[in-house]
Order: sequence, then structure tokens, then C-alpha cells
Amino acid sequence: MNIKVFYTAVIFSLAGTYVFAGSAQPLVLDSPESQTEMWLQLQREGNAASKKVQTATPAERELAMQRLLESYKHPIPEYYGEADGGKFKR
Repeated sequence: MNIKVFYTAVIFSLAGTYVFAGSAQPLVLDSPESQTEMWLQLQREGNAASKKVQTATPAERELAMQRLLESYKHPIPEYYGEADGGKFKR
């Protein structure tokens, strides 16, 4: 493993710990229900959101729209069988 990659990973993990350490509550809670509520609250409030605005160029938006429109040309099958993409145990 490259030593620079290792140190970069350590720095990012410590930076993430520092960012989340400032919050009043821990990021891992005891019960799944409260864990889900905590993550939804974190998402809703946006306190841990990136400050960088992510934008797409007009060319990227056009390609995304073309992919979306192309996806409507394929019918959705009524059901998927074993021969259509995999096996499963009965």
C-alpha cells in the first residue's frame, strides 16, 4: 500500500470524526428506530452537508435527459423468470 494513500485515508477519517464530534448526539444509537430518526434529522437539517455546490454542465444535463428518454423505450415485463437474469432456489 502506498504510504501517501494510507496517510490520506487516516487524515480523512480523522477529519470526519472531528466534523461529527461537534454534534450533540452520537451518530450510532442503540435502537434502530432512533438511529433512523437521527440520520433523517441529520439529512433534513443539512448540518453535515458539503459546502460545495454541485452543478452539471448543459452537455451533462442533455446526456442525462437523453438517457432518461431512452429508458422509456424498453417495456417493463410483467414478471421476471429464471431465464431472464439469474437463478433462485425454490
